Formats: sequence, C-alpha cells, structure tokens
Amino acid sequence: MKFHHSSSWLVLFATLSWYNGMASVEGCTVFIAGKDATVDGSVLVSHSNDGDFTTDPRLVKIPPADYPPDTLRPVYFSPEEYPRYVGTDRNAPEYYPKSDQSSFVPIGHIPQVAHTYSYLEQTYGAINEKQVAIGESTCSGVFGAVPLGHPDGTALLSIDELTHIAMERADSARMAVQLMGELAEQYGFYGAGSFEGTSESLGVTDPNEAYIFHILPDPTGKSAIWAAQRVPNDHFAILANIFVIREVDPADTENFLVSRSVHEVAMEKGWWSPEDGKLLDFTGIYSDGESSHKFYNGRRMWRAYNLVAPSLQLPYEYEDLKIASPYPVSLKPEVLLSVTDFTTMHRDTYQGTQFDLSAEGNLAGGPFGNPDRNHEATNEAQVGGNWERSIGLYRTSDSYVCQSSSDPAFQALGGLIYFGPASALGTIYTPFFVNIEDIPPSFRSPHHSKFDRTSMFWAAVYVHNVSNLKRSHAIQDVRESQNTMEDASLALVENLKQSLEKYQTVGKAIAKANLRVNETPATATTTTVSTELFLKHAQKAILQNAADCTASLWSLSDEIIFKYASGYVNEPSHMSVSVGYPKWWLEVSAFLIYSKGYFLCV
Repeated sequence: MKFHHSSSWLVLFATLSWYNGMASVEGCTVFIAGKDATVDGSVLVSHSNDGDFTTDPRLVKIPPADYPPDTLRPVYFSPEEYPRYVGTDRNAPEYYPKSDQSSFVPIGHIPQVAHTYSYLEQTYGAINEKQVAIGESTCSGVFGAVPLGHPDGTALLSIDELTHIAMERADSARMAVQLMGELAEQYGFYGAGSFEGTSESLGVTDPNEAYIFHILPDPTGKSAIWAAQRVPNDHFAILANIFVIREVDPADTENFLVSRSVHEVAMEKGWWSPEDGKLLDFTGIYSDGESSHKFYNGRRMWRAYNLVAPSLQLPYEYEDLKIASPYPVSLKPEVLLSVTDFTTMHRDTYQGTQFDLSAEGNLAGGPFGNPDRNHEATNEAQVGGNWERSIGLYRTSDSYVCQSSSDPAFQALGGLIYFGPASALGTIYTPFFVNIEDIPPSFRSPHHSKFDRTSMFWAAVYVHNVSNLKRSHAIQDVRESQNTMEDASLALVENLKQSLEKYQTVGKAIAKANLRVNETPATATTTTVSTELFLKHAQKAILQNAADCTASLWSLSDEIIFKYASGYVNEPSHMSVSVGYPKWWLEVSAFLIYSKGYFLCV
C-alpha cells in the first residue's frame, strides 16, 4: 500500500470559491445498528444535523407522485440554510414560494421515473414509505468539485439531492446505494465545501440490512468515486466526519459495492497497485484525515464504541486516525440496542470520562457545568487551541433516529422517525410515521430566523439555553421531562403495534358485510379497510403526542426560569433557597481574595 501526501487543500481552496459563506452542516454524527443488534429486531440509523444555527431545521413530508413518459426531474443546488428549497416541483406546500420568496432555478435535470415514493426529509432524505432510511456525515476527501451553475462548475449532484432521489426511487438499502453511486458517476458529485471536507458518508438502512456508503468527486470533477460496505446484522457502527471503510474487496459482492473508479484512479495516481498483493484501503487512499483538529472525529468514535462495547477498552488516543485505524468499521455491541440508547448517545458530552465537558473542575464549563463550547471566532483564532468536540452539541439544528422493521404495523406506517428539533441536549425526540398525511406545523414550519412560540425548534432552543443558567441543577429537570415524554412516545408506538390486529378484525367484519351486499371478493377490501382505519387511529395519536411534547417543552422552560431565577432555587412552598457556588470553583475564582482582606478593583 502506498500512502500519499495529498494536495487536497489546494483542491479545497478552489472548491470553496463557489461556497461563498453559505451554510453547511458541520460535524454530523451517525449511528447504525443491524437487526440482530437491537432489542426488537428493527434496524436503526440516526443523524445529527450539526450546523451553525443557520441550517434549515424543518421536517417535511414529500408525497408520492406519478409522471408521464419522458418527464425530466429538476436538480437544484443545495444551500442547506433556510430556505433549503423553494418551489412547487416536489408537491409539498411547505416549500411553495411565500410573498418574499422566488422559486429555485434548477442547475440541471435527469430522467424522471414513472412513480416516486413518499418520504420525510430535513436537509437530507430521512426515511421513505419502503422504510429505506439514511443518516449523513460530511467527510474530508482528496478531491473536490464545483456544482453546475457556479463558475467552473462541473458536477450536478450533491449528497442532499442524492438522498432525495434515493428516497423517491429505492425500495431497499442496497438499491439506494447503487442508485446514488451510479447517478453520481454519470452526472458528477460535489461535496458541501465546509471545513469537514468535500466528501460524504451515509448510513443507509432498510428493515433487513444496513450499509456504510462513502463518496467523493473524481479528479475530473465530472464523476465520482464511491464504495459501500454492508454492516453485519449483529453489529453497530458510527460515522463521525471521516471515512471508515478500509480494505474493499470487489469480489465479495455480498458485502461490498464499489465503483470501478475506486481502483482505476488509485492506480492512475500511483497510490495503489494490484501487484502490492493487498486490498485497497479506501480510507487510507481517499480520506484527507481528520477535520478541524486532531480528535475532532476520532474521539466521538471512541466514545460511541466505548459505550456499546466497554470491555474492548479501545484507545482514546492515537497518532493518525487516517493511517493508524484504531477503531473498527463496526463491532458487536455487548448489549442489544434501542432507540433510547441512540438518543442517549446523541446527548453525550463525555459524561463520566476524563473528557467530560460538564465535570467539576472543568473551568471552561463554569461553576454549573455548561457543556457548550461556542464556535471559534476572532479571539479563539488569535489565542490558538481547540475545544473537545462531543457528540451532543449546542449548535445542532435537528437530529433523528429512523427505525425500520418487518413488523406488520411498521409496514403499514411506512417506518418511524424519532425527530428532535434543535440541540439533542434540550429537545424531546418525537415519533412520526411516513404514511402520516402531513407533519404538524410546529415541526414542519418554524426555523431559526424567526422566534415562534408554536415551534418545537424554539421550545428546545429555549429549554437548552435557560437550563444553562444553572445547568448542574436544571439538567435534572430537563432529563426528567425528556424521559417522561420519550417513554410515553415509545409506549404509544408499542400500543400502535398491538392495535393493528384489532383494526384487522374490524376490517374483516366490514369486508364481510360488503361482500354480502355486493357479492364481490373481500380480500383486497379487508386489507384496505384495516389499513385505513389503523392509519387514521395512528395519525390522531401521533399528532396529539407531538402537541403534548411541544407543550411540555415550553412548560419546562417556564418552570426552569421560575425554579432557578436570580441565582436561587425556588419551590412554591420554599422560595429563595441559596445554593451558592461549588467549592472547587470558589477556590479558583476571586472569592479567596476578599477573605484575605484585599479589594479587587473591577
């Protein structure tokens, strides 16, 4: 294997000329679990949309559609900030132009298919009615490309549009991977152009299996290099803004899908040869290493693997994440995983470790253990240095867990997404199913540019920020509320699964009555009636639960303000209880100066 010192920063500098300060998702984290690694046999994939408080946080339902022959599908540039799309092509009223908006203009077209599936999306396609689900994580890569419609543009497809097309057309994870890869090869792929890099990684799942998908532009900027590796059914994996696929074996078609360019480009550049007698290391060849700073990516990988398989004692330090390969592509968790395990990991700030951002004695967290480390600005650049990058993050626009299952109820519902607007640290993960008529306005309409008290996004932002006033105390209130509402949501989903059988019985009775009247076969009618009744019941329950979750967060923010107002702990029966500051913080502050009779001028 021949490793190289890439000139990718020169490529990236040229690529950034079109980026021009537009928003991009920064530092997203993805978790994946196969069906034999979960408590209920479902397949899980998650995603955190870690933007910079400009990323569009809306959850939108895209309906199914039919098209006549020779229709062309428009392809749009993907800004990712609000509004991420404006137009009528996708038949989603949320995206229709408002009085101060104009419809986006396509940068190109591809042939349309006869029928497209319904799906739910935020920045990326999340899950469709066939329960194909996707989580995204931007990565560094040795090549970059510029989108069509910009100076020197050569590539048509972003990862945003690739995931949308996969949602529209794919009925399995494997089909989604092949479709995205082949379209990117044909029409060209461009990456986000953010500090993480010009390449992408996806977790792609369905009710039966999961894949890790990596993609980057080819050297011409007009095609793509991509590879996918199947995650074993009993394994867990994490994607944290760096490629993880190592040795690719194109002969093992059950576990690997790769473009021909993977090997062709490596041979052309002199980076790999079949005469080496080794399989090509995809990450070693095509990654440009960690983004931002050392440990920005690898520490998250260590933490997630340490949580699900602690006995392995994987190292938290390493020399070069790209070359050393300290962590596996995936591993078998020591306990079966659940949706709650995924949401808990998305809230992780290294609690209980030497990197705990809220630990006592961590001066950066202040006296009350604030885990937020604000984005670098002028002073940070002048001083130098970096903050530890945790999984849970204050600047997340939204995060979610998608659950795909062969359970009959899931098939009727079209799969589930547990969606959490804003930071995972302050949000409540709320379930929706793909076959719902529409997402409620509190989740589909609000955004960062306008404060809105009907908004779940702003409710979560509010809770996270007010809890930081006295976080070491208020976090208990936040967690209690999150646990209560999320446990209720999980119980609701279980009840829906159980209720399907009841509606099937009702459907059969109605069908038999119709058969006596119409004397026509009742099988199709039975299924249709049962499903319709079940979905109406499920929709009513899910929408009420979403309203309860939103109301709960707004109520919690008021409770926190009351309880911790003006530095005290306040209860209706016992107001103004002074709790002071922690001893460790007093010892490093100006507190001791006054005890020695000195006067500190301010």
